[in-house]
Amino acid sequence: MAMEWDRLLNAGRLCRPDYPEDPGRPAYLQDYDRILFSEPFRRLAQKTQVHPLYEHDHVHHRMIHSLETASAGRSLGVLAGQAMLKQGYITEAQRDVIAGTVQAACLVHDIGNPPFGHSGEDSIGQWFATQFQAKSGVAGAVPAAQQAEFEAFEGNAQGFRIAATLEMARRDGGMRLSYATLAAFMKYPCTAEARHLATPGYVGLKKFGVFGSEAALFAEVAEATGLRSDGAGPGKYWRRHPLAFLVEAADDICYRILDLEDAATVGDLSTAQVIDCLEMIAGKPNRADDTAMTAREIVAMRRASAIHQAIIAAVASFMDNYDAIMAGEFNDGLMEVSSKAAAFDQMKEISNARIFTARRKTELEIAGRQVIFAVLDHFHGLYDDLRSSDWDVDAFLARHGYWAKLVRAVDLDLRGITDEYSAMHSLGDFVSGMTDRYAVKVRDMVAGRI
Repeated sequence: MAMEWDRLLNAGRLCRPDYPEDPGRPAYLQDYDRILFSEPFRRLAQKTQVHPLYEHDHVHHRMIHSLETASAGRSLGVLAGQAMLKQGYITEAQRDVIAGTVQAACLVHDIGNPPFGHSGEDSIGQWFATQFQAKSGVAGAVPAAQQAEFEAFEGNAQGFRIAATLEMARRDGGMRLSYATLAAFMKYPCTAEARHLATPGYVGLKKFGVFGSEAALFAEVAEATGLRSDGAGPGKYWRRHPLAFLVEAADDICYRILDLEDAATVGDLSTAQVIDCLEMIAGKPNRADDTAMTAREIVAMRRASAIHQAIIAAVASFMDNYDAIMAGEFNDGLMEVSSKAAAFDQMKEISNARIFTARRKTELEIAGRQVIFAVLDHFHGLYDDLRSSDWDVDAFLARHGYWAKLVRAVDLDLRGITDEYSAMHSLGDFVSGMTDRYAVKVRDMVAGRI
């Protein structure tokens, strides 16, 4: 049975399904503002996109990437909505909600990313895996069934945790974003346990997007929006919300294309190489127009054309696969089956060969790993002693003067800890929430480097 737009665009709020929508300020606009003004979003300005701790002002960081992705997502939502309206699939009012929902979901899509980008995710996961293997301290006491979500630390799941639990004074539902925005955000609608139990093959099972601690909250989102489900009990997972494919496409378009522009800026690729790559998507314009432009201006013009053409291709792909998407049976990314698929594959190969393995990036990723390990090692001792105090934070702080100073120095939030599992999520919240430079600062502080 196909999913229905009336439910998919549910404007109710997490833990407040009856929250009235202001007709002059629809839910998706409130969502956008709540995300934009949140502290976790603000911290994205100092988090790695591709190049850690880079001094060049024009290299992308996570905030700029998120804002650009939200812009591309809005265009995708507008064009896809117009195409669906033309076919009679949606109403004119729903067209506007679709554009706004995609934009808000794109804005929040990277809010859970740790310092040092995907290398930071890997580093956090590797640290936890080492503790589990050694059965070391409080981390080593996390039940085996719950270890997978730490060993493969996932920024997507951390993002949902931030939005649904941690923000806005940890009230029920956190930011209380609309069901539609949260469902469109969810690229991997499953827990780590469900992913392990499910038969592999579905695109939404490539990773997991929900920690066990937030499983009930996402189940509320999925039920409210009418997502199709598979499996049962701990193995239950959901098919993606149709708009999640547009959010994913906006992300793919922005990072694939803009990573190339950054590569030219920092010298990993020549300007000529970048222009050639962009023209695989944008086509070759009249080269005579280039004579009046600088090399950077040519790259910027090709980049703009490439984004436009990629958006058109993604919308065409969405409409070509509309029935399968609405049935929860589409099993790919929009760009992977679009008319620009070959160009995107070639850009991916170039990025893997020349950008992601660049010497300076590699050196900084190695340094970032050591920073994250050092911070986790030190604060693990704090949580170990908290466990010895039976999770009584006040008694713990009264007994351990040094830890009390450290908690005060970094404003560490120790609320809601009742066992080893919640303690290690608290540690993960703290470290993953750091900016690149703050992680270095804390490492230096605990190492006595002043």
